[in-house]
Amino acid sequence: MRCWFVTDLHGSEVRFEKLFELLERERPDALFVGGDILPHAWSRRFGGGPVRDFLADSLVPRFLDLRSRLASQAPRVFVILGNDDGRLPEAAVTDAQLGGAWEYVQCRKVDLAGHPVFGYSFVPPTPFLLKDFERYDVSRHIDPGCVSPEEGMRTVHISADEQRYSTIAEDLSALAGDLELSGSVWLFHAPPYDTVLDRAALDGRMVDHVPLDVHVGSIAIRRFIEERQPAVTLHGHIHESARITGEWRQRIGHTWMFTAAHDGPELCLVRFDPAAPDSATRELI
Repeated sequence: MRCWFVTDLHGSEVRFEKLFELLERERPDALFVGGDILPHAWSRRFGGGPVRDFLADSLVPRFLDLRSRLASQAPRVFVILGNDDGRLPEAAVTDAQLGGAWEYVQCRKVDLAGHPVFGYSFVPPTPFLLKDFERYDVSRHIDPGCVSPEEGMRTVHISADEQRYSTIAEDLSALAGDLELSGSVWLFHAPPYDTVLDRAALDGRMVDHVPLDVHVGSIAIRRFIEERQPAVTLHGHIHESARITGEWRQRIGHTWMFTAAHDGPELCLVRFDPAAPDSATRELI
């Protein structure tokens, strides 16, 4: 099965144009889009016309047009949002799913030719102020320099209890349940902690005389992978990790983990087959 993975495109018309040209030409079976799809301005403005225009006038029509023209050869498209997208656009993303543009898989399970597919957008606490898709990781600990999920700003209301007590670890346990995951594909936004996928450019940085950890991924996601061993996990969020480490994939047990995050101007495309993930490739276009 020919699956593609992209992430952290941040509303780049150039990157999306390249992606649609490739989809038209090569026609994969499935496309996974790993969050932070909207323009960067969203994280600074917390709303407004440009983001709604991007979804309604650009992204959704392009996917609908692709599905119309390719018909049975159109790929299935699995989408999640990321921490830089916020949750206010979630209603529009869900509406686009109902219209046939894609499948929004946040905290959902769907099937792809016998492979269970799960989506999960939340990331551990960051230094950024938009907190819609942030959760405590395994406890209420936050790293130096980060802002608690109980602070910052949100575009949608959630209860104080959810802000204070929800964790990524609990979410993943509830989402996976007792299911057999050996053939599954997990579309995450955050990478797992202490891997080549979560290496941030924080060398030598300190906050209040405390050195910052250069690994900023999720401990909960790492433990989940170690314990449940899905076939493939897909990650983004930390744009510079592949450049710093020279690696874009890592294996833990039977699980192959890939990142398509990239801090250059090119479109980063990961091609993989969930039945043979060791043959995955990564290309900058």
